[in-house]
Amino acid sequence: MESVLDLFHDTVTSPWVYLVILVVTAVDAFFPAVPGETVVITAGVFAAGGEPHIVAVIATAALGALVGDHISYGIGRGGGAHRVARLPAESRRRTGSEWARRAVDRRGGMILMTSRYVPGGRTAVTLTMGAVRYPLRCFLLFDAFATSTWGTYCALLGYFGGLAFERDPIKALLAGVGLSLAVTGLVESARWLRRRARRRAVARR
Repeated sequence: MESVLDLFHDTVTSPWVYLVILVVTAVDAFFPAVPGETVVITAGVFAAGGEPHIVAVIATAALGALVGDHISYGIGRGGGAHRVARLPAESRRRTGSEWARRAVDRRGGMILMTSRYVPGGRTAVTLTMGAVRYPLRCFLLFDAFATSTWGTYCALLGYFGGLAFERDPIKALLAGVGLSLAVTGLVESARWLRRRARRRAVARR
């Protein structure tokens, strides 16, 4: 077990870790099965020992997420927009797409920043924003802020876990991932409660 941990430590503290963070966080943005948060948190845990550098971890994670979100946006804009345009005017899917367009026009920035903390949710939102042709300049502005705060949040979860469990990196990693899952669960619970409250309000009318 100790030899495995040593190998893992050597891998995470090598300069190649930044390329791994960049690629994984980019792919995670449009293929959520890839564990972007876990990779950033893990790097943050080892950053508590000095390597990799915590600021570089945050910057690389934010850049990778930003690139990945724009790839997802491009996929939605390239494929989704054409499909939406071909939908019959009175179809349910066309109506739903128009509702999504109005929603992102009104609250696009807030939706994008909130969804960044929900692995599957951020992919759906960025694809939708591309499909409804949300302005690219606004998307870049809000997404840059969202990915920067997300990268800082994930890296610091691991970093402070590493400081708290300096002699036991496994516990530090589990603590960081556990907190990340707890925050994601709280965000999803809040969204579910809001949707439920809206449905009840509509039903009462």
